[in-house]
Amino acid sequence: MSTLSRPANWKAQVAFPRESKTFGAQASLPRLPVPELPETLSRLKETLAPIAWSSDELRTACRKIDNFAQSQGPQLQKRLLERAASTEHWLEEWWDDIAYFGYRDSIVINVSYYYGFSNRKYWGKPVAYAAALARSVMLFRRSLKRGELAPETLKTGPICVDTYRWMFDCCRVPGTEGLDWGVSHANRDQGDDGHIIVIRRNRVWKVPAAHNGHILSTSDFERQLAHIYSVSEGGKYPGVGLLTASDRDSWAQNYNNLRSSPVNAAILDEIESAAFIICLEDARPSSPEEFSRALWHGSTASDGTPVGLENRWCDKPCQFVVFDNGLAGLMGEHSVMDGTPTARLCNDVLDALADPSFDHGVPTHTAPEPAPLDWDVTPALNDATVVAQREAAALVGGQALSMLETPYGKAAIKRFGVSPDAWAQMVVQLAHRRLRGDAPREGGTYEAATTRGFFKGRTEAIRVVSTASDAWAASMDDPAADVPRRKELFAHAAQVHLATASRAARGQGVDRHLLGLKKCLRQGEDVPAMFGDPLYQRACTWVLSTSAIFSPHFSVYGWGEVVPNGFGVAYVTGFDDKLVYTITSRTDMPNARFADEIRRAAIDVFELFDGASAKL
Repeated sequence: MSTLSRPANWKAQVAFPRESKTFGAQASLPRLPVPELPETLSRLKETLAPIAWSSDELRTACRKIDNFAQSQGPQLQKRLLERAASTEHWLEEWWDDIAYFGYRDSIVINVSYYYGFSNRKYWGKPVAYAAALARSVMLFRRSLKRGELAPETLKTGPICVDTYRWMFDCCRVPGTEGLDWGVSHANRDQGDDGHIIVIRRNRVWKVPAAHNGHILSTSDFERQLAHIYSVSEGGKYPGVGLLTASDRDSWAQNYNNLRSSPVNAAILDEIESAAFIICLEDARPSSPEEFSRALWHGSTASDGTPVGLENRWCDKPCQFVVFDNGLAGLMGEHSVMDGTPTARLCNDVLDALADPSFDHGVPTHTAPEPAPLDWDVTPALNDATVVAQREAAALVGGQALSMLETPYGKAAIKRFGVSPDAWAQMVVQLAHRRLRGDAPREGGTYEAATTRGFFKGRTEAIRVVSTASDAWAASMDDPAADVPRRKELFAHAAQVHLATASRAARGQGVDRHLLGLKKCLRQGEDVPAMFGDPLYQRACTWVLSTSAIFSPHFSVYGWGEVVPNGFGVAYVTGFDDKLVYTITSRTDMPNARFADEIRRAAIDVFELFDGASAKL
């Protein structure tokens, strides 16, 4: 068997026009800074204090930090500064591999994320919805490729759009040497050509998306998709897509086997070069929880068979899913692109479809028909799918998910003069304290901060847990603490959180800097004792992985926990009338009880400020 080796310059294979409306600000963006070493180490000590199990444990960790500051730290800092001076982005390559491409467990649950759409216009009309999505996404893709897409900006100015290069015409591929990478075909056209892949009942179809230099009309797409629906009424095809949900090393071996067949290699090429994928699925999720799970990891049969994952190709960055009751959403692959670019994609696409003046195009009736791409199912491939099905069933069956909405939202929180994000985070901290009871804290809380204000910036960790947040949370169940005192402590905790978040967004966080210092160690050099300290390691264990994103078109969104003994907490603060929380975890964790504690904490915080009851 041949070895799949990653090209050294794989990330440079795609380039969009720098001198354009979309990418014109890229050259003026500042580079990600390297924080000052004393400041990072001081902040590190602050974040360890509320995680420590004893004062002795904290003193021991701080001694190791001080020793690092006097011994290896300055030399590693010097090396990191030299790297920053000689590269476009000192963190990019390390972060790609450590956070994503070197990760060998399944990307389903562990890496992928989902958005569920609330566009009622197409409910009950799956073929119409899928066709409209195909047209609208292709128009977005054309604007991006031509550099005509409006750039993203914040109050502070433009933000990086580099990862948009990996939104279309590309795919993650597994490597047999322990590192994946991305392949891209994005430079082969200017948005007026290309194809999409449609999967229905596990059968892969190549659907032309343009004809004679024009993107197909909605009615053309609908005609193509109607054909796929009509010929898919029989039995299902082999669920080869399940292989993409396997652990990455198993998938790499199976991928290599697929490539050894000319038929299968050609299908892989068509999938990887497709603009995006549309999965037409016969599930009919009803509740928000069912909708979430069907997007997150695919629907399951009554016997636990992961039938939804058979109909996916999880390595594609953008995979739109349309269910038979007209619900739809996106399953995203996270490796080279975070959630904010795809949230913008979905928001723009759905805004366009909601506009009565949307350009549905002129029907051509002469576009090529969709072509089925049928796998050469060898005995080895059949055996591999059987194993993948068993492993995927265990993966999916081991996950729990809960959702809740509060009876108040951003409008009320702002009326109280509080940041909605800080409010939502304090609710989670109070709930987790109550869930733990007297048990010691097993790790920290991660919130993603975008660093896209810098060239090629992605994220930094906001270390949410603080002595201020702990003091406030304790006061909420302390009979001796009156309302004014609790409000005072809350205000301080919220201010600390906002300051920590602001520093992270400015590239002055703790975690990425420490990662860079550790990566600057050379072969044969001792790993500083600080990095092996139990308290340090516990503080870097994200038992609560949290993040917020918003689109008025999203009814559900989320991802999985990042450690076995933790929770994923996706929350939405953008609605005026509600906060939305989605809590994920392994089934052996108290998922439903944590959701109940978040519900109770949300009411308690509201009543702290309002004095009146907000019933859930």
